[in-house]
Amino acid sequence: MSRIKKILAVATAIVLLAAAFSYWQIQRFAATPLTIDRETIYTLPAGTGRVVLEAQLESQHLIPRSIWFGPLLKLEPDLARFKAGTYRLEKGMTVRGLLALLASGKEAQFPLRLVEGQRLSEWLAELRAAPYIRHTLHDDDFATLAAALKTEPRMLEGYFYPDTYLYTANTSDIALLQRAHSRMTALVDKLWQARMANLPYKNPQEMVTMASIIEKETAVSTERARVASVFINRLRTGMKLQTDPTVIYGMGEKYTGTLTRKDLETPSDYNTYTISGLPPGPIAVPSKASLEAAAQPEKTDYLYFVADGKGGHTFTTNLASHNRAVQVYRQALKEKDEK
Repeated sequence: MSRIKKILAVATAIVLLAAAFSYWQIQRFAATPLTIDRETIYTLPAGTGRVVLEAQLESQHLIPRSIWFGPLLKLEPDLARFKAGTYRLEKGMTVRGLLALLASGKEAQFPLRLVEGQRLSEWLAELRAAPYIRHTLHDDDFATLAAALKTEPRMLEGYFYPDTYLYTANTSDIALLQRAHSRMTALVDKLWQARMANLPYKNPQEMVTMASIIEKETAVSTERARVASVFINRLRTGMKLQTDPTVIYGMGEKYTGTLTRKDLETPSDYNTYTISGLPPGPIAVPSKASLEAAAQPEKTDYLYFVADGKGGHTFTTNLASHNRAVQVYRQALKEKDEK
């Protein structure tokens, strides 16, 4: 009897040692770093089971080959509840960290930036080139986009809020555009309701058009409302706006980087040297600051402004003073070129 007890004791000890050894090996495997030396994007297809997941991770050289993958998932079943998606794997992440991430469903997010001052066509090109986006628009024509957004083509240019938008893999292009469009239309509506009284705008689109011109004319935040006052004063007195960015927009692909006198004298719907009032629509994506300036311009008598050579502008009330400011600017450029 004592001999049987001894055999059972030895067998139990062996089982316990084997279990302890297995547990130690499982924990050791779980703590093993992934076999990557940089950030890696990994996509887990829908319907993937444990065996296929293990094979995929090994074939993509994300984890080392090991007999302990299955036992780890049995020991820690929460790690086996992985969800389909696209994930961002970091250098130094462990096998357990990987499985925990897949179980969390926290997919990788990718940034797409809509920059203030851009044309919509420029952002659409960036959208086309952005990774992991599901493209549903067959072209970038405004008519196509307007139909998808259920709006009018004239409500596109300038009507997308500039910001960095984060998205997960397989997000559609139209979903991102809808987010930006909704945010901008909401902001425009809010600022239109709170705008200064008696501004020479017939509708919110004219305010957005003014904001887009301000955006292209100055990057100095403290100047925006003053620039707005110049254009407001010109509209009220019947003076032409005479702003180069509108001419450039109207030229489209014909613009090569330099405006000539001929360009300024060639009529177009957007040439504010030849037309009176505002152009027919926005020329770029305005920032919130430019929209606020268009809605709440400074009250001034300024009718002119010109670059001062230091990043800002000199504002004047009459042509003689403006011409002197132009000469100062040209002299500053000459001195800069001579250095």
